[in-house]
Amino acid sequence: MTPRTAAEGIPASARVTLARVIRFEWIKFRSLRSSLIMLAASVAVFAGLGLGFSAFLAGTTIEPGTPAPPGGPSSLDPLGASLGGVNLAQLLIGTLGVLLVAGEYSTGMIRSSLTAVPRRWPVLVGKVAVLAGVSVTALTPTALLTFLGAQAVLGDKGISLTDDGVLRAVVGTVGYLAGVGVLGMALGFLLRNIAAALTTVVAVLLIVPGVASLLPESWSDTVTPYLPSNAGQAFMSLGADPDLLSPAVGAVVFSCWLLILLSLATIQLRRRDA
Repeated sequence: MTPRTAAEGIPASARVTLARVIRFEWIKFRSLRSSLIMLAASVAVFAGLGLGFSAFLAGTTIEPGTPAPPGGPSSLDPLGASLGGVNLAQLLIGTLGVLLVAGEYSTGMIRSSLTAVPRRWPVLVGKVAVLAGVSVTALTPTALLTFLGAQAVLGDKGISLTDDGVLRAVVGTVGYLAGVGVLGMALGFLLRNIAAALTTVVAVLLIVPGVASLLPESWSDTVTPYLPSNAGQAFMSLGADPDLLSPAVGAVVFSCWLLILLSLATIQLRRRDA
């Protein structure tokens, strides 16, 4: 008779499974008041700014496509105005992703998680699954209702959800914001420091695209469209923009950024002690 392995000696009710890790991460998420506040702030900012920009557009005689003032939506058109809250909401949800990981490193709580889950990678998968799931669940109705409310505010200037490319852009905005949260989480695993990870999120989303646009045109045209925020902008927009990738290619590029960062985070998590 061969001796039983350690895994065979563990009761099924006590074994670590991915489903149980995800449930554990969900309990931690909903138990943290800061997580719920950040998620609620992301929803409120997205909806509030979208409706506010739309009200501004409704009261102006600006021609569609006119560039917006700094800090506003990408363009003063019905879609850009209704989704204009994404500019600030991305920073909030990226911050949430950072705090959910780097916050545990700062308090030492991550050691308990890794002790309970020795294989480590399920911890990363569990956190990503919870944040992505919660983000999509909260932001999908928010984006749809904000768009519909914004078009009601715009009246005759508005567009329909059934117009070509509109639903894709609205749903793409939800996917982009959820992806930014995952990006923040991956940077939290890589840098393990709240300040460093938050600084990197802001740099990647806002500073680097601005600096890249100042490069010589031949360089800028080659690099800028493939940055995460610009790739996201490609599938959150309606028409074909010569400065952006196509919606499909933009989605692929943005997904590749997330896969690369998560792969590096997994390697870091498995090789380096907490």
